[in-house]
This record gives sequence, C-alpha cells and structure tokens, in this order.
Amino acid sequence: MTPGNAYVHHDVVVIGAGISGLGAAVHLRRHGIDFVVLEKADAIAGTWRDNTYPGCACDVPSALYSYSFAPNREWSRLFAGQAEIRRYIEGVAETNGVLPHIRFGTEMQRARWDDRAHRWTVHTSAGVITADALVAAAGPWNEPLIPHIPGLDTFPGEVFHSSRWNHRYDLRGKRVAVVGTGASAVQFVPEIQPDVAELHLYQRTAQWVLPKPDYPLRRLERAVLRRVPGAHEMLRRSEYAIMEMLGLGFRNPVFMKALQQVGRAWLRLQVHDRRLRDLLTPEYTPGCKRMLFSNTYYRSLTRSNVEVHPTAVASVRGNVVIGGDGVEREVDAVIFGTGFRILDMPIAGRIVDGQGRSLDDHWSGSPQAYLGTTVAGFPNAFVLLGPSLGTGHTSAFTILEAQLGYVMQALIRARQEGWTRMEPRRAVQDAFNRTVQDALDGTVYNAGGCRSYFFDVNGRNSFNWPWSTDRMLRELSTFDEAAFDVSSVPPVRM
Repeated sequence: MTPGNAYVHHDVVVIGAGISGLGAAVHLRRHGIDFVVLEKADAIAGTWRDNTYPGCACDVPSALYSYSFAPNREWSRLFAGQAEIRRYIEGVAETNGVLPHIRFGTEMQRARWDDRAHRWTVHTSAGVITADALVAAAGPWNEPLIPHIPGLDTFPGEVFHSSRWNHRYDLRGKRVAVVGTGASAVQFVPEIQPDVAELHLYQRTAQWVLPKPDYPLRRLERAVLRRVPGAHEMLRRSEYAIMEMLGLGFRNPVFMKALQQVGRAWLRLQVHDRRLRDLLTPEYTPGCKRMLFSNTYYRSLTRSNVEVHPTAVASVRGNVVIGGDGVEREVDAVIFGTGFRILDMPIAGRIVDGQGRSLDDHWSGSPQAYLGTTVAGFPNAFVLLGPSLGTGHTSAFTILEAQLGYVMQALIRARQEGWTRMEPRRAVQDAFNRTVQDALDGTVYNAGGCRSYFFDVNGRNSFNWPWSTDRMLRELSTFDEAAFDVSSVPPVRM
C-alpha cells in the first residue's frame, strides 16, 4: 500500500490481526483469494497481545481454544496463559505464510460501500484501499470500557485498565483501588495482592467464581498427545462435549442449581468469615453473567490488606476514592477491571453503507446480523464474532471457524457466479433475530436474575446464541443463497 491518496485494490480487506483476522487470512490464502489485513498496532494477536496483566490466562481448555487446522500438542497447561497463547498465534501466522499480507501500523479510519462501483472504499492511516469484500475482524474484546467517574481526571496517582497494564509502575507498597470484578480482576487480584500495602476492591455485583480444573501437563501427557494418533483430537472432542453439557444448563436454568451449590461450597471452603462470604455471594443464577474460574481469587480477598467494598465507585476527590455508600479511601493507584465495549464497538461507527449511514446508525444501540455474520444494507461485508453468537460455554475459535467456513463459501460462490454484490435480505435477517430473541427468553442469560454486558443500551440481549453449538455449526455449514439479494450486473468502475 502506498502513502497519500494512491488507490490499491484487493479482493478482500480484513480489519484486525487478532485470532479472527488471522483465521480469515489463513482461509483466504488457502483458497487463493487476494487480500490484505489492516492492523493498527505493530504486532499481531489482538487481545492476547494487549492483555499482559499479571495472571492473564484463558478460561477455556487450551486444546479447544485453538484453531482446528493448527493443533498444538505442546501446551504446558490444561488452560494456557497469555504468553503461551500469543506464541501459538504468532506461530500459526508464520507457519501459514500470512505475515506478508499484514499492513502493520495501519488503522482503518472509514470504510464505505460504493453502490455504483460495487466495492468498498477503505480510508486508512496509510492511504486508500478499494476491495470487493470487507471482513470486520476487530472482535468484541478490543476497546476497553472505563466508566465515567466524576473527578477521575484529576486523580494525582496512576490510572490504567487491565488491558493496558502499566508494567513500569511498581505496585509494591502502594494503596490500590481495583474497580470491577470481572474475568481480568479475578485473575490479577490474587497476583498483586501480596505486594500491595492495601487493596480496595470495588464490587458492584458479586460474581460466581468456580474452581478451575487447571494443572501443568506432564511430559508423558504431552508425549501421548504428540505421538499417539488421534489423542489430541480425542482430547479436543472431549473438552467440546463437556462444554456442551454445561451449555444445557445455560438453556435450562433449573439445571444450574447444581452448579450453584458447587459455587457456594467453593466459597465456603475458601472464605471462612461469614460477613465477607455474604458480600461475595451472588443473588443470581450462575451463567446469567459470564462464568469465572479461579483457585486463588476468594482466598486472596481474605488477606488482612484487602477490603471488599460492595459498591461501585461514585466519585474521586484528589487521591480519595468515594464508594457509592459514601465510604472514602485514600489510594495511590486505580486499576480498572471493567471489561470491554462488547456491544458498542467503535469500528461500527466507521463502516458505512452507500448512503453514508454507519453500522451504528442501522443498529441504533442493538447490533443485529444474519447468523451473526452478515448485515442487511452492507453488501459484501462480513462480521466475525458478531452479534448473537456469544455463548457461555464454548470456544471463540469454534464460533470463528464456523463463520469462516460460511464466509469462504459465500466468496467462492460469488466468484463462480460472477456476483458483484450480495447482502442478506432484510426480512430474512429480521426473522432470524426474532427467533433468537424468542429463544433467549428461557435461557439463564435472560432469566437468571441479573443484568450483564450481554444486554445493550436498549435492554436487548444482542450478544448470546440461545441454542447449542452444534446447531450453530449446522446453520453456518452451508451458504444459503436464497437468504441473499445478489447482483451479477457488471458495476461501473471509477
């Protein structure tokens, strides 16, 4: 790509070089489709590049949390840590020859569909690209969410989000406020607790934290996975089956009562102080919020230098953090473990249709797509890990690869038929999303008694898939031409 206003054309432009974008790149290369990947950072791996906080690890078993086309038989643990996952992703990219297709330090600023030319015009920080198709692979775990807290901008100490961890700041002996008790906080709190003078944990909502069945894989176990034919695939299938059994509970909340008893027992075993245990006991059904796993989190909260505040942070005054209950605490640093902008992704404001209306404009706060992958009004565009595909029990890689199979079928079919434009019919997309919303009503996501990030600003669950992963794989297994408006009329090229 040349700088300035020079135009470069590709068959496909992929936005983002995380696990989604790299997966797309591998599939595109294997099918001989010309493409380029735009990555605003100077390295690949997305969320596993950005999240380097202490204790960062995956909560999905490693054999399942990986590309099926690139099995890793050398994982050091049942649940891999951040550094090992990043090395794996980098190795896959190098082995599959996609690195030369990535334009690092190149941010997508605006992508607009050209109704006349039947192509996308993509403005980037390094110039302009045109493409026949667009693959949005920025992912939902990309932009950190930092709540608005009055006075935070005048706080004299250190402030950062867990996904932008400041490793240069020495936490030893510091008074630290941790805001949020999501998946990242559950991992980094036990790591920093022994070093800080005081740790004030601001918990707006108690979380269900279950024991994590993690352990280092012994040399013999790795040898079996490496040398015995089918052993690794059997492990992957077993992990998939176990996760699908858990999925039954998400779809039938009554089954989650047993898991709730496990959570209560684990809390009693780890926290003996009844008052603290009461503060940490959720009032909703497990699975209503994201399931969390840790063998050390609860125990770390029992230490003498930790105070759990069962409230959000109301404001900051100087170096004083004030909770919603009015309690004030002086701190030296504030760390946010508040997750990401899952449903209001900034990239949605940069992708616009032929009339200049963005995805944000179309969605009006409630993201919708057909099969979570294509959006009416946005021809030749695909969203990876899109709306209504999230589950509480399976691997993002499983969802991603199902989508990629669908996307490749669509692109290949378009090439064979000479289509220059294809988009899902509005009626088909609306019918699909009505079916999703109806099915969600009885799931733990909607009926578990909590309010989670699964719900958008309009109070609609725009995140979750209400059925089994097997059903998702079936529905994405075949590109359904009848659901699309297509055109093979040669476009006018400018």
